[in-house]
Amino acid sequence: MSILDRLFRRRDDRSALVPLYHNIVMAARQPHWYRDGAVPDTIDGRFDTLSTLLALVLLRLEDDSAARAETAQLTELFVADMDGQLREIGIGDLVVGKHVGKMMGALGGRLGALRDGLAPDGAFADALVRNLWRGEAPPPAALATVEGRLRAFSAALAATDTPALLAGALPTP
Repeated sequence: MSILDRLFRRRDDRSALVPLYHNIVMAARQPHWYRDGAVPDTIDGRFDTLSTLLALVLLRLEDDSAARAETAQLTELFVADMDGQLREIGIGDLVVGKHVGKMMGALGGRLGALRDGLAPDGAFADALVRNLWRGEAPPPAALATVEGRLRAFSAALAATDTPALLAGALPTP
């Protein structure tokens, strides 16, 4: 908390969303994405998985106008986490902002691609190939596995009560 926040007694409202963000991160770490889904088990592959799951949660929250502030705060948690992760792997202060900007662009791109892909006539599998495997199609069984899990996750998110979701009740992807 900054000195101005303490001086004006502002509190970090993002703290209430830490359990949800933590659960999204834990879901992205599940071995089935990398083992059964053939998502590359690399820094980039793990980022792609995390940002895809986060994008699906953000799309769900987008449907609830009362959750606008929380949507922004959840995105801020992601930015703070990515900033810290970049610094931890040795990215210097001078370029961290540039990398975070690219990551935010990737998240924004996923939001659009997944929104379009999940539309009734959308090409969800194509969106996944571009965003999880960076354009190189995985084996058909891996794509089918990931697509099925993510469609089920999206449906389960839609059925989850907003206050429960914001409190961290994340369906299993």
